[in-house]
Amino acid sequence: MARKSSMGCGNYVVVLVLLFFGAMKVRSDSSDHKYKSGEEVPLYANKVGPFHNPSETYRYFDLPFCSPGHVKDKTEALGEVLNGDRLVTAPYKLDFTNDRETEVVCKKTLSKEEVARFRDAVAKDYYFQMFYDDLPIWGFIGKVDKEGKADPSEYKYYLFKHLHFDIHHNKDRVIEVNARTDPNALVDITEDKEIDVDFMYSVKWKETDIPFEKRMEKYSQTSALQHHLEIHWFSIINSCVTVLLLTGFLATILMRVLKNDFVKYAHDEEAADDQEETGWKYIHGDVFRYPKQKSLFAAALGSGTQLFTLAIFIFILALVGVFYPYNRGALFTALVVIYALTSGIAGYTAASFYCQLEGKNWVRNLLLTGGLFCGPLLLTFCFLNSVAIGYHATAALPFGTIVVIFLIWALVTSPLLVLGGIAGKNSKAEFQAPTRTTKYPREIPQLPWYRGVLPQMAMAGFLPFSAIYIELYYIFASVWGHRIYTIYSILFIVFIILIIVTAFITVALTYFQLAAEDHEWWWRSFVCGGSTGLFIYGYCLYYYYARSDMSGFMQTSFFFGYMACICYAFFLMLGTVGFRAALFFVRHIYRSIKCE
Repeated sequence: MARKSSMGCGNYVVVLVLLFFGAMKVRSDSSDHKYKSGEEVPLYANKVGPFHNPSETYRYFDLPFCSPGHVKDKTEALGEVLNGDRLVTAPYKLDFTNDRETEVVCKKTLSKEEVARFRDAVAKDYYFQMFYDDLPIWGFIGKVDKEGKADPSEYKYYLFKHLHFDIHHNKDRVIEVNARTDPNALVDITEDKEIDVDFMYSVKWKETDIPFEKRMEKYSQTSALQHHLEIHWFSIINSCVTVLLLTGFLATILMRVLKNDFVKYAHDEEAADDQEETGWKYIHGDVFRYPKQKSLFAAALGSGTQLFTLAIFIFILALVGVFYPYNRGALFTALVVIYALTSGIAGYTAASFYCQLEGKNWVRNLLLTGGLFCGPLLLTFCFLNSVAIGYHATAALPFGTIVVIFLIWALVTSPLLVLGGIAGKNSKAEFQAPTRTTKYPREIPQLPWYRGVLPQMAMAGFLPFSAIYIELYYIFASVWGHRIYTIYSILFIVFIILIIVTAFITVALTYFQLAAEDHEWWWRSFVCGGSTGLFIYGYCLYYYYARSDMSGFMQTSFFFGYMACICYAFFLMLGTVGFRAALFFVRHIYRSIKCE
């Protein structure tokens, strides 16, 4: 019966994986439509918002634009809703290959309140976003005339009233679309008074030889421009050279020191038995003493392993081309679904390691594992979603989406976590300690201040952070800006460098800690490995105040709130990498010597 249940669970996971990839396929092929001359091509208005505040976006018709007679919402996937997309039918008619010369969308009298709303939006540099046959369109809704005016009260505010669409087609398919505003068609909205506005648009179709399969390439050209690529590769080469020199230097020292230790200890074994042991061999009876708070430690290890697996799967999807530019919401969909499917890995790792450490209350350990990352993420989401609701922003998730996420957690994440925990508990794996642990722990000698936890974390986090520093700017400019990031191969190389450096620096610091006869290395190796996450959060402060123009309570809270969750995830993931490397190293060196 147990075998049958296991097969059922496996089939369940396979079905979910197939549904996920099927959903991704549907999204990527949704615009693969052929049109006939005069056929209506779908145009959807998405959102508006301050250009420098990417999280603060609002529905398109929250501003008093001309709206069609019946505004129809487009059905959106989970990832699109999480991305803040709220697509509705736009008032413009852009029929396939039909040119239009200055068509009037509507004649509208703007009230004083509507003029004030438009002026406030123009002052905050609002942009709009639309999608035409799944191709993105951007533009600004107005401009501020500051020329020759020192006093802000003398600024002039203008609203664009004419939108021109340039559309390229290849026989029966839409290839490219651009929107530009007529600089001469302006409405002065500087004063609070009623204004009559004729909102207009025009359309010009042109034929192109670009094949349909390459129509998304133009959106990735900015990140693949020659000078950008040169900077990217220079940063990679610089990081590789730095890492190789430093790790090679440390490895040489470490190997020489270890070799001398092995020779010394081998000589000591042949000498008198009453000769006093020193260094890391002296604490062989304490080095494998289980850490304090072992339930929390096992839970952190399980969560970190799950997040590491999640990162690997995301990179695989990126490298095979799933996250092409403006595949709306694909990344968020992948994060939610893969995190749910990998929860079994967290349960198995945590329960298995907890039982190896002779833990008894594995159910409590499993609950701790499930809430260690999701708990802070849930609290952060509740606060930020409340802020978004207060701002009436599109970042506020609808109740239906929250229910869907809850069902994914209740029907997929939690059951797989429990199944993984049961499998880990029943794995009967034993902790492989090369030496026996004494009954009473030795006293740790007084150590200088620079061997404390915080100085060691600072040393451990600086080198991995320096290896990824340059690439971080491009990632931040993509996540918290409007730049598109598409060079995932470079990002994957940076990730590999980050993992290698984290593992090596943690091993080196663990050796120096043991050589100083400090046997409490378990938690130290974890927090030292994860300390890069704290450096990344420090970079967030620098980026926000020195490299971006973000402002306002909502954008600030979203930036620092969600970046805190991301850096916490890095802390758990890299902490797991650091501990696993240190555990392998410690087992190896104590297996290589003879201990009584």
